[in-house]
Amino acid sequence: MLLELAEWLKAYVNAFHLFQYITFRTIMSALTALAMSLLLGPGLIRKLAALKAGQVIRKDGPQSHLSKAGTPTMGGALILAAIAIATLLWSDLSNRYVWIVLGITLSFGAIGFYDDYKKLVLKDSRGLSARWKYFWQSVLGLGAALFLYLTADTPAATELYVPVFKQVAIPLGVLSVLVGYFIMVGFSNAVNLTDGLDGLAIMPAVLVAAALGVFAYLSGNAVFSQYLGIPAIPGAGELSIFCAALAGAGLGFLWFNAYPAQVFMGDIGALAIGGALGCIAVIVRQEIVLLVMGGVFVMETASVMLQVASFKLTGKRLFRMAPIHHHFELKGWPEPRVIVRFWIISVVLVLVGLATLKVR
Repeated sequence: MLLELAEWLKAYVNAFHLFQYITFRTIMSALTALAMSLLLGPGLIRKLAALKAGQVIRKDGPQSHLSKAGTPTMGGALILAAIAIATLLWSDLSNRYVWIVLGITLSFGAIGFYDDYKKLVLKDSRGLSARWKYFWQSVLGLGAALFLYLTADTPAATELYVPVFKQVAIPLGVLSVLVGYFIMVGFSNAVNLTDGLDGLAIMPAVLVAAALGVFAYLSGNAVFSQYLGIPAIPGAGELSIFCAALAGAGLGFLWFNAYPAQVFMGDIGALAIGGALGCIAVIVRQEIVLLVMGGVFVMETASVMLQVASFKLTGKRLFRMAPIHHHFELKGWPEPRVIVRFWIISVVLVLVGLATLKVR
């Protein structure tokens, strides 16, 4: 929006040439989303408290969580609002990648909103059934992946890029639709599973979003992508503005979500953020790197899958409780220790992911 306005104004004021630079708009997007989160946060928390949209705590979980009962949830609406405002203000609205990622974010958020609203406001403990939740995620994920396949304008847009190995890319063709679907839907649910402690999910999401912004910027630049040997995706650079918005909105949300949390993001935030990260990784062809940088989310999901498989096959549990962050809590780790250590792991994994830009 502002880019179009600046195009007209730069003929009169030379300073508006700044808006041509993705780096400038990326910084402004992050600051805008952060400011919106901090400004809108207190009012949203009061509104959610008035609606009595409070967190329901599992009785079989860690006893320390019982004090969290009633904490306003659905705070992910704050993140989505900040992302949408910053993205619409600072990105090039003629770019199809911006619209597909924003569409996935808001539509996955709508699924989470309906689930949260039924459980927390309407007091329907069933919420949206897992079957219907997965159905709508699948419809949206397949739709987005199919759109990306049909609008692919370079061979790289349908290849599976293998990091570390120089110039190794597997042509997927129509199979790229399935890969994109699994990454978007899988990562959406992975972030949702991780969102169980104060700030546990949002900080790794911020770190991964920032790193994906770097990949998006470099992939959208023909010179940098050729020099680094990464897929060249024309137009992908605009996604760095969305990534910055997600990072800024996430940091603003963390202001209120840090231990002890004043608000939780709920499914509306977790499903949307995971879907957005997955969609961006698919566009810039960094699906494998996403699994590395988002290793905390992968670990949380794997712990649930292993727990279920072990119990069904042997009748025994591998962990005291899944997802795995609850296992460490039940071992006696204080909640802040679990959170910070998982953050540290995320920092390391994101750095490893970024290192693949040069390691060949």
